[in-house]
Amino acid sequence: MKAHITVPSLNVIKEIQARMVILLCLALSFLMVTFTVNAQKVITKSQDTILPLITLNEVILISAKQELQYQKQYKPLSSLDEYLEFSRKVDMIKRGAYAWEPTLNNMTSERLSVTIDGMKVFGACTDKMDPITSYVDVSNLSKAHIISGQKGAAYGSTIGGAINLELDKSNFKGTGFKASIENSYETNNKLKVIGAEANFSNTDFYVDSDIVYRKAENYSDGDGKEIAFSQYEKYNVSINGGYKTNPKNAITATLIFDEAHNIGYPALPMDVSLARALITSIGFENDSIGAFSNFKSKIYYNTVTHIMDDSKRPDVPIRMDMPGWSDTYGFMSEAKLKTKKHSFLLKWDGFYNQSLAEMTMYPNNPNERSMFMLTWPDIRTLNSGIYAEDDISFKKSSFNISTRVAIQNSTIADEFGLNSLKIFYPNINKNQVRVLKSLSVQWHKNFVPYRLNFGLSYGDRAPSVSEAYGFYLFNSFDNHDYIGDPKLKNEESLEANAKISIEKSNYELGIESTAFRMPNYIIGEIDTSLSTMTIGADGVKIYKNLTYANLINVAINGQYKIFPELVLDGQVSYHRGKDNKNRNLPFISPLSYSSSIQYNKKRFSGTFKIRGAAKQVNFNSDFGEDQTLAYTVFSLNFGKTFYLNNDLVYAKMGVENLFDKKYSTYTDWKNIPRMGRNFFITLTYSMY
Repeated sequence: MKAHITVPSLNVIKEIQARMVILLCLALSFLMVTFTVNAQKVITKSQDTILPLITLNEVILISAKQELQYQKQYKPLSSLDEYLEFSRKVDMIKRGAYAWEPTLNNMTSERLSVTIDGMKVFGACTDKMDPITSYVDVSNLSKAHIISGQKGAAYGSTIGGAINLELDKSNFKGTGFKASIENSYETNNKLKVIGAEANFSNTDFYVDSDIVYRKAENYSDGDGKEIAFSQYEKYNVSINGGYKTNPKNAITATLIFDEAHNIGYPALPMDVSLARALITSIGFENDSIGAFSNFKSKIYYNTVTHIMDDSKRPDVPIRMDMPGWSDTYGFMSEAKLKTKKHSFLLKWDGFYNQSLAEMTMYPNNPNERSMFMLTWPDIRTLNSGIYAEDDISFKKSSFNISTRVAIQNSTIADEFGLNSLKIFYPNINKNQVRVLKSLSVQWHKNFVPYRLNFGLSYGDRAPSVSEAYGFYLFNSFDNHDYIGDPKLKNEESLEANAKISIEKSNYELGIESTAFRMPNYIIGEIDTSLSTMTIGADGVKIYKNLTYANLINVAINGQYKIFPELVLDGQVSYHRGKDNKNRNLPFISPLSYSSSIQYNKKRFSGTFKIRGAAKQVNFNSDFGEDQTLAYTVFSLNFGKTFYLNNDLVYAKMGVENLFDKKYSTYTDWKNIPRMGRNFFITLTYSMY
């Protein structure tokens, strides 16, 4: 039986979108007036995940093992980067078509805790060309858990929040054997995706395995111009399993191997010949130990190798090789304790990381000697922390208190690297100990149909390896060399967040905001007394602590059920960031908006999406930014599920950037244009 849908005309959809944007902008204006009357406070976005309370969490479902989830996914075999970009909270910094860097609350990776199943993984690239999200695939994952602000301290010390990528596991569900074959093709960059998975699960044992291969050529922008050096090729293999030693105890294990080759970065002066990661863990789970329940413990190890080179670039001032390595050993244990009104979560975790990166310059004149330096001088970081959380429940409200305390020791293990840094800091020590702290208080109230959330938090973070120990790291965005400062103070955050929402049977509307006051904000400042190392660089910056910086994020989102099968939703968000000198902070989003109309009935689905942003007027040229123009792009897709006996066949096709718009956003490094019109088709055959 076929389902039919009449798609509204483009003019009708534009009119609906225009009216919705006007209404949301009016509400946004009212909210901004209310907030700016008070002081320079800043606040975060949130989404309900547990009824009837409001939390500062967002969950992006990724696993596509059920028919309903297939229908909801915009593009089932898209990259993880694209999944995260669909989030209401996350933007992605793009240096090419591969390995985008996630930002949360307009904060980049230094201020976030990004984990894979709770495991710490650290990239091996000094130019952040290998964010942690690049070493997993959607085939590995069930969901991405996005936590705003200090609630993210459950996954490590943070300022902006946390992103935890949860692995897809059968978890003793007793579903027997299942397998699937998946493939996808995209026209713009000739992307080919081929994947397969096989899973077996009963009440005592499960094993999940999958493999996926991706290869893309150069893509073209909205003017049809080919963007050179935007190709990539990668494959990913993962296996995880579990065995119950008795009805209450289980042993689990995970292995992920990810390797990418020939990765082009058109916005950067160098490409990547190899990016490889091995991620492993062994865990123990127990339903109850004494008064505690849901006890989980694991040890893990991961190693990352990243090799930058410019051998395929036709004209460079000087040839360079820039390899980097990162090894991490870690553990974590957590348990829950429930009483009549209290729900406790206790967690102990720790990691040991070794980060090493080097650079060799080869002069064009063979008679001249090559030059070698350690850009990360073999930094050894030992971190151990305790996290505790208590949810106190009342009749129509709840009170959440969470805290984290961690001790971190950093050591410069390489004498050559230590002596290099002593050129700038003669009295630095090899070892440095820091105490990291976090405290969050959240209040939730349910006034059916209204819901209210308010919270206050404090937290701090240690400088990253680059910020503290980086040695002449070239940033092509602002064309400066950067040098770290081991004496930097911990960056701090005073945070306030609020949300009010109304939920009716046929519509939802919410207004949310977060404000951050960040003492000792870390950023690079020009030092005119120093000479550049990179040919053509404009100067040298050293990481410094500013007195403070302020950041505010405000979002209005709504959803309206036109019919049970037809849903309209949208969001408008506003962001503003300034430092103590009244300068605009870098990578702060302009006014942005998105909307979609979704149809789901029986085995058919369709989605029409609109997203865009206003002109970026609050930019800072000192950090390499310039004005990005306003844009609006449109996308459309259709999906259909079929059954062959007990097997499932799912097909989805669509077009992105429908009108072939040439544009770039504030997160596009050096204004590299986004992809032009792109048709895609995905086919999945699942055997049950």
